[in-house]
Amino acid sequence: MFNGKALDNKVAIVTGAGQGIGAAVARAYGAQGARVAVIDWNLETAEPVAQAIRSAGGQAVALKCDVSDRAGVDAMVAATVAEFGPVDVLANNAGITRTAMLHKMTPHQWDQVLAVHLTGSFNCLQAVVGGMMERKRGWVINTISTAGILGTIGQINYGSAKAGLIGFTKSAARELARYNIVVNCVAPGAATPMTETIRTDERFAARTLERIPLGRWAEPEEIAPVWVFLASEGASYVTGQLIGADGGMSIH
Repeated sequence: MFNGKALDNKVAIVTGAGQGIGAAVARAYGAQGARVAVIDWNLETAEPVAQAIRSAGGQAVALKCDVSDRAGVDAMVAATVAEFGPVDVLANNAGITRTAMLHKMTPHQWDQVLAVHLTGSFNCLQAVVGGMMERKRGWVINTISTAGILGTIGQINYGSAKAGLIGFTKSAARELARYNIVVNCVAPGAATPMTETIRTDERFAARTLERIPLGRWAEPEEIAPVWVFLASEGASYVTGQLIGADGGMSIH
């Protein structure tokens, strides 16, 4: 797909990188020459991902961070810069679910999900964007979901947060274009631990597969190259876009 190392000499932060898509993206970035900060709230899951990148000949460091905590985010970015230098690429991927039907959802469940997905993405972007603006270069990729495009049942907090990230992406893209910073988002298919119930529960699996034109589940490794492209020089004229890596589920 790429000639040579698409991300040579770039410093990348990937949040929510301890498992699933985040881990696959971090490994793909490392394989393409980036120096990767593998970020997760659980250091025990982040460290094996960083070690896998190092074992493959790449450069990576694992850092613990709750992206909803602004002071923690600032400390994480400072540690990344101290380790590798200024940040070129930010992949906002951290996320949680707190599933409940609308009439049963608590304010805390609502606040928790928006705090990680939406406020967390804002925290991370604001923490790195000053340096990107000074250098007049940067690549930002926000992970959304078909839930933010099509809606979802039992996760109005999650669907709202992901829809919010679409507006976040487009607004940031417009604002930062003058600084040569591109901002895009990706809606992945059901390829994460957060979608395990959908993929394994027969009540949901068949119905969901019927809505996917390709008729199968995604693997994190097969969609991670989309994040690589959006962090590469090949995407230097692509901004404010939503790319569905969802097997066609969001065709409309």
